[in-house]
Amino acid sequence: MPGPSRDLVERLYGTPPDRFVAARDAAVAESRRAGDPATAREIAKLRRPTVAAWLVNLLALRRPELVAGLVELAEALRSAQRDLRGPKLRELSAQRRAVVAALVAEARTLAAGSEGAPPAGRLPLAEVEATLNAALADTEVAAQVRAGRLLRAASYAGFGEVPRPQLRLLTGGAGEPSEGGEPTGRAAPGGRTERGGRTAQAGGTDRTAQAGGTDRTAQVGGTDRAARAGKADRTERAREAERAARAAERAERAERAKRRRALERELVRARADQERAEAELGGATTAERDAADALATAEAELAEVERRRAVAEQEVSRRKLARRAAERAVTAARRHTGEVEGAWEELLAEEGTAGTDDDTAD
Repeated sequence: MPGPSRDLVERLYGTPPDRFVAARDAAVAESRRAGDPATAREIAKLRRPTVAAWLVNLLALRRPELVAGLVELAEALRSAQRDLRGPKLRELSAQRRAVVAALVAEARTLAAGSEGAPPAGRLPLAEVEATLNAALADTEVAAQVRAGRLLRAASYAGFGEVPRPQLRLLTGGAGEPSEGGEPTGRAAPGGRTERGGRTAQAGGTDRTAQAGGTDRTAQVGGTDRAARAGKADRTERAREAERAARAAERAERAERAKRRRALERELVRARADQERAEAELGGATTAERDAADALATAEAELAEVERRRAVAEQEVSRRKLARRAAERAVTAARRHTGEVEGAWEELLAEEGTAGTDDDTAD
């Protein structure tokens, strides 16, 4: 499918926003002259980024290794949050602040070296910082930042992913009676018992045959006792299973309560860290705004001094030209004076010679 080259797109999104439209239109005209109207249409669809988005794009295009480090830090933060590792999370949060501050400073440096960039005092560095923090918390924003084609700044209300504890319902276990787990020697249909009961029944049958039915009553009584013993055994096993189930349920509730208390403590610490981070961000933003205002004032004062300096330089140039003209006039006057003095001396000399000749003739 036809489309603009990657180099062209990167060049456009590395261009300051004030020059983006002109550069894009020039690329569209060039594609049309080259007989590629489809690519020209695709280029024309590219939209101008905001100044903050342009600064983030500069980081992705010219310092991709720093942005890659930011993405790796985001993964580590998400992992620490999911696992609720408090010390590791605090360590990574401090590292996050350092990395974001370094990236913001690098964006300012890159802007200073870009022709046509806004003055340093008007750079929206707070929006750049907010976008980088959003990239740390949102994988989609991180992907856009890493691509270097961001159109506008991003923001994130909280910090990081919200950990969702996974609760597990424990069912079954060793304390539950297994299917078909009736005790050995249970009563079977027809008044028989398995294994030993069957042997007793066979023996009873032989004795009945031999004694003419005298032992039948005793056999029936033994079968009843075996049935009662089996029922008592099943009842005891059921009670043991119920006690084991209750113990497992109590242990599960205790574990859940312990986990809940740990999560509550970690949540309190996480919210405190978030509040401190947001307070630091607010203070840093205010300090940056004040510094930007001071810089703008200094730049205005510097511009006024430069204007006065230019006026003074022009005055000095005019005075220098006047001095040189006066020097040339003095030189010419001195030359003329010398010439007149020479002529005067020659005249005097001629008059003196003429007077001598007259005295000799007399």
